[in-house]
Amino acid sequence: MRLQNRLNQFQRLHLKTGSFPVQLTVAELAEIFCCSERHTRTLLAHFQNAGWIEWKSQAGRGKRASLCCLRTPEDLRGTYLQELLINGEHSAALQLSQLDPTHLNALLAPHLGGQWQEDAPTLRIPYYRPLQPLDPLTLTGRAEQHLAHTIHAGLTRYIPGNSAPQPDLAHHWQVSNNGKTWQFFLRSQLFWHNGEPLKTAQLMTRFQQLKNSSRGKHHLASVARLSQPHALCLQFDLDKPDYWLAHRFADLNCLLSHPEDPHIGAGPFRLTTFSPELVRLEQHTLYTLQHPYLAAIEFWITPQLFAQKNNVSCQHPVRIILGEQEELARVKPVRRSTSLGFCYIAANLKRNVLNEAQARKIVRLIQRSGMLNNLPIDHDLVKSSKEMLPGWPIPLHDDADVSLPEKLTLLFHPPVEFELVAQALKERLAEEGCGLEIAYHAGRLWEDDALLRSADLLLGDRLIGESPEASLENWLQQDPLWPGILRDEDYTRQQRRLTEIQQIPQENRRSDELREHFFQWMQSGIVTPLFNYQYQVSAPPRISGVQLTAWGWFDFCQAWVPPPLPAENA
Repeated sequence: MRLQNRLNQFQRLHLKTGSFPVQLTVAELAEIFCCSERHTRTLLAHFQNAGWIEWKSQAGRGKRASLCCLRTPEDLRGTYLQELLINGEHSAALQLSQLDPTHLNALLAPHLGGQWQEDAPTLRIPYYRPLQPLDPLTLTGRAEQHLAHTIHAGLTRYIPGNSAPQPDLAHHWQVSNNGKTWQFFLRSQLFWHNGEPLKTAQLMTRFQQLKNSSRGKHHLASVARLSQPHALCLQFDLDKPDYWLAHRFADLNCLLSHPEDPHIGAGPFRLTTFSPELVRLEQHTLYTLQHPYLAAIEFWITPQLFAQKNNVSCQHPVRIILGEQEELARVKPVRRSTSLGFCYIAANLKRNVLNEAQARKIVRLIQRSGMLNNLPIDHDLVKSSKEMLPGWPIPLHDDADVSLPEKLTLLFHPPVEFELVAQALKERLAEEGCGLEIAYHAGRLWEDDALLRSADLLLGDRLIGESPEASLENWLQQDPLWPGILRDEDYTRQQRRLTEIQQIPQENRRSDELREHFFQWMQSGIVTPLFNYQYQVSAPPRISGVQLTAWGWFDFCQAWVPPPLPAENA
């Protein structure tokens, strides 16, 4: 970007000279700009014509000339950024936004939240970090997973507040042969985001890709054969019943992107811009179900705005403001919820350093010390866990006279609160004569076998979707955590138990059996939830349709930004 480069060069000059007249030669200026003398003269001419500097040269090589900067770099960036925003060149504006947080916030605020642009409602969300490329099979961030469900469709889907899978690309499905044959009947007139008609054969190709992928294979492990009985039907023949199958098809790892491009979907919004500064989604006009009320959604990647805020974490509540700038004084929370997802501690019994009694003692020390309530974090954001899910209580372990090992290793990954938990636990275990070595894993998944094998304790988190029981069953099936920390006989027993549970047709019975399985692991000290996050969305009174999802975001398909009032257009 030429403007960006020239502003950077001007900033180098201003750092050297300030806003006072100085005497410099072209050669000295070339050293400041790190370029040739010829290009230096071009830059000086541009700066002077633009009114950035006053430059009075003298004839003769090596002669000193008078130079004075008339503007500051911050002032220039603000001016050009504002012009780009007004002209709708938002990606270019965000590339330019190298201002201090206070100045940048003042410039961006009128352009954020709910806006009407060219008679179309647009939602703009400031975000504190770059987003991962939105391939469903590679995502780990909560925001990205929510966006993937917005861009991509599945055979089934979830709607907020309903744990049962609903029709999506398939309008109906039927189960026969004692749960071993599933037929999904597709809607007619389906289209990809690129305008290409969606064909059943493409979905068959995509399912084969999922079956061969590391993250999708667990969902399709029971599928022995996939066929197309007729043009708008997919048939799955299983080698054993799996009554979670319709739930699995609504999961992130079974979203059906285009088999030739994982960024092309068939959901309610299509991805139109993906850059380090701006991610833009626009309504998919050929979407087969109810169209969203919003025309576009933009994530403005502006880490500068969050640079001075403490405890910024991708697991923190979403606090998005909808509405016009003049309404901000009337903004109030319209939706709050405690996440069903939780942060947990797990004990690696496979390493044979800890036994079950010692793992239970560590959990008891955490529970009874009150250490989680004394952490220096915002307790409006987190809440100590009392249950794994509603009605799934966490057992309280009895006191036992058991010594801990002299040394243990703890591994944690984001969010940032885990470092505080790890340090507090280190101090508590030291009182028991146990030294705790702490290691950090930057990834959000336990995909490094060597790291898992090296740790006795692990701090991680688990997102829970609209169907909590299906989310937890999928966690047991898919996460490398379990084969990494469970003893071989325990892991074999778990897999056998999961196979038995998936063959139970009654959903309540499946849930009860799964709850009992997790209770056994909690009772053994193998896994224990520690705390949940508090989700919140805020909006002014006139905004409607804000519906919080299990991911902690709000449903982009239901939110509504009303047009400006007539007085606002005057």
